[in-house]
Amino acid sequence: MIRIAIAGYGNLGKGVEKAVCAAPDMELVCVFTRRDPSALKVASGVPVASTADMKDWQGKIDVVVLCGGSATDLPKQTPEIASMFSVIDSFDTHADIPKHFAAVDAAAKAAGTTAMISVGWDPGLFSLNRVYAESVLPQGKTYTFWGKGVSQGHSDAIRRIKGVKRGIQYTVPVPEAVESVRRGDEPELTTRQKHTRVCYVVAEEGADKAAIETAIKTMPKYFDEYDTTVSFIDEETFDREHNTLPHGGFVMRSGRTGDTKQLIEYNLTLGSNPEFTGSVLTAYARAAARLHAEGETGCRTVFDIAPKYLSPLSDDELRAHML
Repeated sequence: MIRIAIAGYGNLGKGVEKAVCAAPDMELVCVFTRRDPSALKVASGVPVASTADMKDWQGKIDVVVLCGGSATDLPKQTPEIASMFSVIDSFDTHADIPKHFAAVDAAAKAAGTTAMISVGWDPGLFSLNRVYAESVLPQGKTYTFWGKGVSQGHSDAIRRIKGVKRGIQYTVPVPEAVESVRRGDEPELTTRQKHTRVCYVVAEEGADKAAIETAIKTMPKYFDEYDTTVSFIDEETFDREHNTLPHGGFVMRSGRTGDTKQLIEYNLTLGSNPEFTGSVLTAYARAAARLHAEGETGCRTVFDIAPKYLSPLSDDELRAHML
């Protein structure tokens, strides 16, 4: 059995817990937390330990799945923990991936551990599909659409605005843009033409709703480049209609072979973003454990992993049933 530990027990950590407990070849041995371990109860009932005591668990864990945030947690945690254990994370700040890879690779090589970064669905499964599609259809254009789904980062940005009690934001692909790509038009699309943003806000009593709406729509790097709709609702409606974290999207490659139009499309419709991401992390944690057992050290990404390392099936079973 592959021995798994989880570092961080938020929505993502709980998703990983469900996936590991359902895996036939894995066991969850510990959840690490920065909170008071005695105050944290986990669904699976496994031991909870402080991240400060992680060294005490060396030799008892094959892979630590890191479930912190990309902004401040993972840049520090992943290389630090890779100096003690094989690790995997879902670092998703695309522009900083090369820097993060270099830091984690150096730490893992020095410690003789195996690490994987930026594992999830984007980056992750979508990244793979972009590479597959562009390799098969070198003549063409690649498009990525996200949604309809909750953007947790954008939702958090809304909640930081003065007067906002609760808020959530959905990223929505523009249907006309998606259909244009499917027709093989190979359009040049601006940011505004690809996605819209739909926001639902519960305002504090007496708050200036007009000011809140203006602050959202003009927020640099988040909303100012998009057509954005802001709707104010009561808290009961918010609880009833916006209490889950769905997401999804499309990777599309519109291309040609000679004079013939071709289209490759890969799409996800996710009822729970963190649970699905947790399942992807769990599959790749299996690969990390196997690579480490083979003597591989240093950092890897999804581009480096053969599909057979993700599956609990044997090579013979894969050839018989999957090929």
